[in-house]
Amino acid sequence: MASDPFRIFIVEDDIIFAKIISHHLTLNPGNEVEIFSDGKTLVKNLYKNPALISLDYNLPDMSGLEVLKQIKEYNPDTPVVIVSGQQDVATAIELLKKGAYDYILKDQDTKERMWNITKNIRENLALRQKIAFLEEEIGRKYEVNNLIKGNSVAINKVLILIEKAARTNITVSIYGETGTGKELVAKSIHHASSRSKKPFVAVNVTAIPRELIESEMFGHEKGAFTGAANRRIGRFEEANQGTIFLDEIGDMDLNMQSKLLRVLQEEEVVRVGGNETIKLDVRVIVATHKNLQEMVRKGEFREDLYYRLLGLPIQLPPLRDRESDIILLARFFVDEFCQKNRLGKLSISSKAATKLQKYPFPGNVRELKAVMELAAVMTNTDVIDENDITFGSASSSNDFLYEEATLEDYNIRIVNHFMQKYNNKVRLVAEKLNIGKTTIYRMIQEGKL
Repeated sequence: MASDPFRIFIVEDDIIFAKIISHHLTLNPGNEVEIFSDGKTLVKNLYKNPALISLDYNLPDMSGLEVLKQIKEYNPDTPVVIVSGQQDVATAIELLKKGAYDYILKDQDTKERMWNITKNIRENLALRQKIAFLEEEIGRKYEVNNLIKGNSVAINKVLILIEKAARTNITVSIYGETGTGKELVAKSIHHASSRSKKPFVAVNVTAIPRELIESEMFGHEKGAFTGAANRRIGRFEEANQGTIFLDEIGDMDLNMQSKLLRVLQEEEVVRVGGNETIKLDVRVIVATHKNLQEMVRKGEFREDLYYRLLGLPIQLPPLRDRESDIILLARFFVDEFCQKNRLGKLSISSKAATKLQKYPFPGNVRELKAVMELAAVMTNTDVIDENDITFGSASSSNDFLYEEATLEDYNIRIVNHFMQKYNNKVRLVAEKLNIGKTTIYRMIQEGKL
């Protein structure tokens, strides 16, 4: 923050006096001084954005008031110190009203006054920069916490890795089951990084037809192929100076993998049908639910590309390993849904919470969000109860065995499933499962159902 020189413009038609002031100010090696002998030349150089301007009130071509006005029109935040050979209180007051930082007399003490003014402005600037830096850091952390919800040990490990990833431009590879929030993690890294004000471009590899993926990623020129009526900028160019997120990278075919590898190695791209080389400055984040190491072993994924993309690996935990986050996330999704749909505040009953925590959520956070939105619609009161919570029938039979549990846990889940299905009719459930009614009543008494 403090490494840039502090640029000072001295506008003074008395060159000897200007050089005396300049020499004194450059005794501080952090100060960089440039001298102008008239107002018009100064105005032409305002694009250099000086940190301070010392302005002689009596210039040969323009009045000090006129020059001050043009400086403030260009950048109202530039401090301007008026230096005058005459003590005129009325003029000084007028100039201060127009935005001058200070008004000082041209005498033997001028250089010391300018030294002190410069010192004060530098200190204030450094303080403002520090405050801005801290605000940006706080904002980035808030952005991450706003995107990634949870207090579990598993998710806190992920948050630590996100913070480490955001400090540099290292490539990040995100692994996790479908629905664990891989794109949210990618966005969090981007928003917490120095590229946060630049584009974040997400590309789902599986959503692009194989014959169009090269054009989609790298762009094409007009007439490059049938239907290419106009030039198109590719997703890498769109993400220049920002971040590109390649989701489901494991589904990219080998031919495209080799082209992607070349782009990453050369840090440049050539549009399909074109000859122009476009330099790239892109941070790359990839994600997949597949085991890329296993794919490399089988020859389905290029080994050189795998190591190029590995960077900082982040393994996202499935929701079943984040039991303490389930209710927190459930409440967040309900509140968000109610706010978007202008519904009243809804709470979650203890029985509903217990039901949520017992379910393995094979669809992870994405499934929990869908479940809670449906529950918010189904409830007839201001409380979401266990009967309002329905788990989708799209889950396969293997989902039941997704989590390694004890035989007793599986028995409880089976009985619980049939109790819900048959509206807690103990006799009917006992008949369906071919077990005694006392077994079910005992489970209820022990709080297992």
